[in-house]
Amino acid sequence: MNAVVVNPPRAKARGEANKLVKRLRRQVGQAIQDYGMIRAGDKVMVCLSGGKDSYTMLDLLLLLREAAPVEFELVAVNLDQKQPGFPEHVLPEYLKSRGVPYHIIEQDTYSVVKRVIPEGKTLCSLCSRLRRGALYNYAAENGFNKIALGHHRDDIVATFFLNMFYGSTLKAMPPKLKSDDGRNIVIRPLSYCREQDIAAYAELRGFPIIPCNLCGSQEQLQRKQIRRMLDEWERQQPGRVEHIFGALRNVAPSQLADTGLFDFAGLDGGADAVDWLMPDRGGEPGPQ
Repeated sequence: MNAVVVNPPRAKARGEANKLVKRLRRQVGQAIQDYGMIRAGDKVMVCLSGGKDSYTMLDLLLLLREAAPVEFELVAVNLDQKQPGFPEHVLPEYLKSRGVPYHIIEQDTYSVVKRVIPEGKTLCSLCSRLRRGALYNYAAENGFNKIALGHHRDDIVATFFLNMFYGSTLKAMPPKLKSDDGRNIVIRPLSYCREQDIAAYAELRGFPIIPCNLCGSQEQLQRKQIRRMLDEWERQQPGRVEHIFGALRNVAPSQLADTGLFDFAGLDGGADAVDWLMPDRGGEPGPQ
């Protein structure tokens, strides 16, 4: 009888890969359930940029749909921004090989951004607005009731600090939201997933990654500075980013200072009790 030869390192790697897949599937499924992201009969537009995050999102949604007790539709949509050297064949070939229905929107936002934004200035803000507008319009015009974006937990935490440090607002990226014009519901199925897990999954699956050459070289972007700060915190104290994200899901309005969110004046009799302090100042705001 021939002995079975086991390669311990290979077996360990296979085991870790299986754990990674199960963890990401569980986290995406939990986020979908917690926020009611996808329901029976939904037509979901999966925004596919060609980066690791959107590939992973599409892959996991396809896996979850196979086992889902309800039926919903997934269509991959990419915005071709006409960046020089963009490999237009990559996404169509990949999606055809997976049997995923798709559509490519062609809109030259690249030229607009390069023309409008001065050399050396941050391109991301205008680029994001143009990209979002094109995708939202396509969704509304083609019967999609959900738009899936590939933002993950680390993106959400970084956005929280960006808004706090540079915008004086306490907000982040919600896992689910209605667009300002009320036409679209946006979902973020990767909200519970760590970026390092997504990167490992993308490598495991061998996705044909397409880098963004428009703003990838802008190392001084505020978001990149925030991410470096978070990475350093995580090195010093592993799990810190997870705790910050947990805080975003466990908000205590009465322990903050927003009078529009909590009725502080009403705790002891109402606003009339303090009107005499500033009778002629019209309720000027406090320190900025």
